[in-house]
Amino acid sequence: MANTKKQAVLRDGAQHSPWQTGLTLMDEAGVFDPGAVYDALIVGGGITGLTAALLLQKAGKKTLIAEAHTPGFGTTGGTSAHINTFADTTYSEAESAFGEAGAQLFAAAIQDGFDLIKTNIEELKIDCDYEVKNGYLYAETEEEAKMLNDIFQGAAKVGVPVAYTAEVPTPVPFKKALLWEGQAQFQPLNYLQGLQKAFIALGGVILQDTLITGITTAGDTHTAESGEIKIKAKAVAYATHLPPNINVLNFECAPYRSYVLAVKLKDANYPDALIYDSQEPYHYVRTHRIAGEQLLLVGGLDHKTGHEDAEKAFAGLEEYTRKYYEVAEVAYRWSSQYYVPADGLPYIGQMPLAADGIYCATGYNGNGMMLGSVAGQILAGLISGKGSKYQKLFSPGRVKPVDSFTEFVKENADVAYRFVADRFGIEETDSLKSLAKGTGKLVEVNGKKVAAYRDDAGTLHALNPVCTHAGCIVNWNSEEKSWDCPCHGARYNIDGCVLTGPATKNLAKV
Repeated sequence: MANTKKQAVLRDGAQHSPWQTGLTLMDEAGVFDPGAVYDALIVGGGITGLTAALLLQKAGKKTLIAEAHTPGFGTTGGTSAHINTFADTTYSEAESAFGEAGAQLFAAAIQDGFDLIKTNIEELKIDCDYEVKNGYLYAETEEEAKMLNDIFQGAAKVGVPVAYTAEVPTPVPFKKALLWEGQAQFQPLNYLQGLQKAFIALGGVILQDTLITGITTAGDTHTAESGEIKIKAKAVAYATHLPPNINVLNFECAPYRSYVLAVKLKDANYPDALIYDSQEPYHYVRTHRIAGEQLLLVGGLDHKTGHEDAEKAFAGLEEYTRKYYEVAEVAYRWSSQYYVPADGLPYIGQMPLAADGIYCATGYNGNGMMLGSVAGQILAGLISGKGSKYQKLFSPGRVKPVDSFTEFVKENADVAYRFVADRFGIEETDSLKSLAKGTGKLVEVNGKKVAAYRDDAGTLHALNPVCTHAGCIVNWNSEEKSWDCPCHGARYNIDGCVLTGPATKNLAKV
C-alpha cells in the first residue's frame, strides 16, 4: 500500500515558525515537459515567485517555477507577516534620494503590493487569517519624536494617510505616536499555498528541490541547469533575494537576520493592533491566533547575517518582552533573512550584466510582503512586454544616488574585513574534543580551519568553512543550526548543503 502521509512544511532553519503548524506540503505541482521552451522560468517559490508566476499564467504565458527546496522554504515562511502602507525606508528618505516623484512612486508601489495581496485573497478565496488592523509607531525619546515628525511629513506629502494620536495600546511609556489606519496581517504560508493552488489549476508547473546553478543563453532562449535537469525559457526571473553566484547585486545589498518570539500571556493583554517603536534596531508587536491559541508576536533586534550571536538576540528579545508583558510561555522563536538595499529602494528588473530577458528582484528591506508582491507584478509586466510604471525607479541598473554612497562603501568595506579577519580569528587551543553535543564552532585541526558541529548523538559533522560563493569564512548560527556567511548571506545546514543563496555549491566535507 502506498504511503499517503503528508509531508510537513519545512523552512530554512532549525527553529519552527507558527506558520508551519498544522500545514503540509501540497501534492499538486503540474507536469514538467523537458522538451518545451517555456515563456517564463521563475527561480524561487516565495511570495515574489508565486505572485509573478500566477500573473504570467493568467496572462496566457507558459510558466514554470524552479524552487531549490519547497515553496515558502525561505523568507516567506519566516516573515512576521505585517502588511503596511509605510516602509523601513521612509518617504522623506525616498524623496531625498529619488526626488518627490520617486517618493510618490514608492508610496504607490507599497500600496499596490498591499492591494494585490488583498485582491488575491478575495478573488481566490484564500483562508489565511487576513485581518485589517490599526498600526501605531511611537517615540520614547525627544530625538525619536523629531524622527516621527519627519515620517509624518513625508507620508502626508505623498498622500499616505497618517495622523498623530495620544492613545497607543502598549504598556511602553511614549512621548509621541502616529496612527496608520487600515494596516493588515495574515498567515503567509496559507496565502502562498492559495497562490500555488491557483497557479497549478491554470496549468503552471513547480519543480521542487531544483537548485538552479547556472544559465546559458543562445539566441532568445535561456537554458537553466540543475544537475541533469535542463529548463528552456524565453525569460528568466530570479525571485531568490540575491541572484546566485557572483554579480553586481552582491555589492548593492546587505543580508540581515530578524528575530521573532510568539508568546502566551498570563493575562488577556493582547493588543488588537500592529505596534512599532522607534528604537534602532526597532521592536514590534502584534497578536495572532495559531491552532486556536492567541499569541503575542514580538520581533526585532535585527543584525547583519553572521555578525552577532543569535542566542543573545533571542535573549534580548525575551528580556524586552518580559519587561512589558506577563509572559506565561515562549511558544515559538524563529529568525528570518532579508536584504537591505544600499540606496533604500528595491532592485527589480533586468539583471545587470546578464543576457536580455534575465530579471531579478531583491532588496526589500523588512517589507517583503508588500514589495515582494509588487515585485511579482513588475516582473510579470516586464516579461509579458507590458512594462511597469515602476521599472525605472526600481531598475537594478539605476545610477546610484550620492546619498547611498556612504552606505555602499561601509557595507563593502565590512565584506572585505570579514574576508581577511575571519581567517585569523580562531584560537590555536580550540579542538574537536572540546565540542559539546548540539554545538558548532570554527576550530583549528592540524593547522587548518574547520567548521565543526557535533550533533545530539555525538556524531561529528566537519566542513570546509570557506563559503562557496565568494570565499568568506562562515560563522555558526546556534539557534537555526546553520553556517551563515557574514559577507553576502549564503547559509548552509550542518552537512554543508545550501539552505539559501547566493551560493549554489555545498560546503566541502573534511
